[in-house]
Amino acid sequence: MKGFRFTQYIPPNDPEKNTFENLLNIFLQLATMTGGDVAEALSWLTNLDKRYNMTNPNYGIGDFIDDLKSKGYLTEENQKGEFKITGKAEQNIRKNALEEIFGKLKRGKSGQHKTTHSGTGDERGTDRRAFEFGDNLDQIALTDSLRNAQANHGFSGDYLLTENDLEVMENEVKSQTSTVLMIDISHSMILYGEDRITPAKKVAMALAELIKTRYPKDTLDIIVFGNDAWQIEIKDLPYLQVGPYHTNTVAGLELAMDLLRRRKNPNKQIFMITDGKPTCLKVGIKYYKNAFGIDSKILAETLKLAAQCRKLKIPVTTFMIASDPYLKEFVKEFTKVNNGNAYYSSLKGLGDLIFEDYRRNRTKRF
Repeated sequence: MKGFRFTQYIPPNDPEKNTFENLLNIFLQLATMTGGDVAEALSWLTNLDKRYNMTNPNYGIGDFIDDLKSKGYLTEENQKGEFKITGKAEQNIRKNALEEIFGKLKRGKSGQHKTTHSGTGDERGTDRRAFEFGDNLDQIALTDSLRNAQANHGFSGDYLLTENDLEVMENEVKSQTSTVLMIDISHSMILYGEDRITPAKKVAMALAELIKTRYPKDTLDIIVFGNDAWQIEIKDLPYLQVGPYHTNTVAGLELAMDLLRRRKNPNKQIFMITDGKPTCLKVGIKYYKNAFGIDSKILAETLKLAAQCRKLKIPVTTFMIASDPYLKEFVKEFTKVNNGNAYYSSLKGLGDLIFEDYRRNRTKRF
C-alpha cells in the first residue's frame, strides 16, 4: 500500500540569498533616508558593511549591486546614466513601511469601512424589520416570514403569506472616505540634529499602501507644505526631502480644501503632520514671514481656515511631533476652532495614532 510520510521541512540554507535579503532591507531604509539618492545610500551601506561585516568573502557589496540591477530594483537607463531606484523598489519601500508601522494590526475587511448606519448596503446584517415598499426581494428573510404567516393565519385552509407577514434583513452600509495627508517639509523637520522627515515619510507610505490594499475605494491625496504647498504622487514619497522653507500652513490647508472639494464623497478629512507653528503667509506675490514666536497675523489666517473646514464638515487631525508648550497652545486653539483632533506624538508612536484616527473616522457622524 502506497502512502505519504510527512516530516518537518527544513528549507535549504542559501547564505547568499539571506545576505541579499538582509542587505535589501537595509538598502531600502537608507534610500528612504537619503531621499532616493542611490549613490549616497550605497555609500552608507558600504560603510555599515565595514563596521558590522554584513557581507562575506563569497558575496560582497558589488555582488549585491549586480543583484539589485538583475532583480529590477535599480536601473541606469536614464540620461545621466546614474543609479535610480525602480517602481519595484518604490513598492517594496511602501510595503516595508506598512509592515514596520502597521504590521501588528489584524486583518480586516478589504476596501470598505463600517458605519453606524443600516439600509441599502452590500453586506448582510443581523437586524430584522417589517417589509416596506421598495425593499429588494433578496432582503426578505424567508424563514422568519413563513413563521410570521403561520402565527398570523394558522395552518387550516389555504396557506396565506401576506405583505404584513414579510420581514427583511437589514444590510450594513459601508462608507468611503477621502483623506488629504499634509506633510510639513520646512527646515525645522531636520533641525537640532533630529530627523523628523523620515518617520513622516514612512507613515505616509504606510498609510498609502494600507489604503491601496485594504481600502481601495477610498482616496488619498498627499501634499507637502513649506513656503508654498503642492501635491505629490505616492510614488514620489521616497524622494521627499526637507527644504530651506518656513511653514505656510495656510497654503497647505487651502490646497487640501481645494482637493477635497473635487471629491464627491461626503466623508472627508485632513491629516496634518507638523513639528512647528505657522511662520509664513503669502500676501499677493510676496511672502510675509516671522519665525520668532506665533505671529498674530499668520495665526488669524490659519484659524480662519480652520473655521472654514469646520463649516464644510472637514475635520483636521493634527499630529504635532514637538512638545514645546507654546506650540501646544497653538494646536489646542486650532483644534478647538476646527472641532478636530490633536495628538502630541513622539516619532515612534506616530503611525499607530494615524491609523487609529483613520479607522475611527469611519464611524463618526457629522
